[in-house]
Amino acid sequence: MVSKVRSFGLGGIRGYEVSVECYVASGLPAFDIVGLPDAAVKEARERVRAATKTCGMPFPMSRITVNLAPANTKKAGTVYDLPVMLGILCAAGNITPLPRDTAFLGELSLTGELRHISGALPMALCAGKLGVKHLFVPADNAAEAAYASDVAIYPVAHVHDLMSHLRGISPIKPISPKTPTPDYSFAPDFSEVKGQEHVKRALEVAAAGGHNILIVGPPGAGKSMLAKRLPTILPDMSRDEMIETTEIHSVAGLTSRERPIMSSRPFRSPHHTVSAPAIAGGTSNPKPGEISLAHNGILFLDELPEFSRDVLEALRQPLEDGQVTISRAASSVTYPSRFMLVCAMNPCKCGWVGHKSGRCICSAHSVTKYHERLSGPLLDRLDMYIEAPSLEYEELIEVREAESSCTIRKRVNAARNMQRRRYQESKISCNAHIGTQQIQEHCALSPECKKLMRDAYSRLAMTARSYDRILRVARTIADLDDADRIMISHLAEAIQYRQISFLQNV
Repeated sequence: MVSKVRSFGLGGIRGYEVSVECYVASGLPAFDIVGLPDAAVKEARERVRAATKTCGMPFPMSRITVNLAPANTKKAGTVYDLPVMLGILCAAGNITPLPRDTAFLGELSLTGELRHISGALPMALCAGKLGVKHLFVPADNAAEAAYASDVAIYPVAHVHDLMSHLRGISPIKPISPKTPTPDYSFAPDFSEVKGQEHVKRALEVAAAGGHNILIVGPPGAGKSMLAKRLPTILPDMSRDEMIETTEIHSVAGLTSRERPIMSSRPFRSPHHTVSAPAIAGGTSNPKPGEISLAHNGILFLDELPEFSRDVLEALRQPLEDGQVTISRAASSVTYPSRFMLVCAMNPCKCGWVGHKSGRCICSAHSVTKYHERLSGPLLDRLDMYIEAPSLEYEELIEVREAESSCTIRKRVNAARNMQRRRYQESKISCNAHIGTQQIQEHCALSPECKKLMRDAYSRLAMTARSYDRILRVARTIADLDDADRIMISHLAEAIQYRQISFLQNV
């Protein structure tokens, strides 16, 4: 007898339907799985056999063939354990045929418990689009999968629970998703930072417009401390952004029962020893890299010149396109990577060049070599440069109430909401991502502003890309001021954020 059970697989961060076809025939006992299964899928034979027997159900001593269709697509992971078990029991006549509008996902333990799987949300979203009405998933994945609004999600903790449901003895109730709310209660706050008011202002502008920023300063100036507080002033995520971000983290196996959805923007801070495949994504079965895990959030690179050349150059194309394509011999997948790049660096190897203490031990040649680690094309893709000088003693001992992250975030949210309304037709969410047409329409300059821009263009040796980036930053500053047009004060501040002396020679 042949049975079919609906299930799903993953291609990148998108789900696709897999039909688990089971054939039980007479002959010498055998158990084969076909349809381009990887090692984890093949090992399902032993998990399914053991789980079936330990749950007290008969396992057919026959020739069993399981086909995972489409057979020309490679199947990976442990998500097919449960549908394979159900298909065999159905083909052997131990349970009734399963409804056509029902699908199953889950990894089995040897005792019949269902374990957490990766990619539950993207597969649930795909199920809803393909007309599946009932989706059974491991209990640990149910809260995550429930955010797919077009399908009813049933949490299954053990095979016994599922069997009782299918036989009508003890129905499993579908669950509803909780309303996601960002939680900043345990995050460091901007009010804790002493001094560096101009850096805080620059980070507020960067957060409001989604701009890439480089912070340069000596050791101990607070570069990393400020960058780590930046997530607390980023604008609140929309539901679509939460879903899209959670899809990526789910595929990477970073969601859990306690944290089923990404309600706050991600903050990724890889060490400078990270490899290019770890940044962009890789392995033989391509997984999301750091730039994709930072999608809709922040990628923070501390000690920027210490990263390898391959890593830094791997950022160039994703910064422009907002996505990265990983090609391997077996497959090619595209992951979204629309992130905000935040970098920090010392002005030289020892960190003290130009400091009034005169403690720098670097030669002029050493300083130049240190700066040359950063390519011009990469620096040109950064919207803002800001210097963070070391604090004076008076600034450290001064007792003054500083603005909290919550207060700054309110202004950032107001500016970002203006941008969403302005670009709603083009589905652009912030000024950093607007194209030529939007720049011409929304970043028009007055004659006074054009004169200032003309002088700055020649004096700073700008490129066409840096010209556009200054206009985008100026538009964000105008949004923070709730201004319809870019004023000369907005443009002057934006130009100021493109000036750091030593970078003019890189």
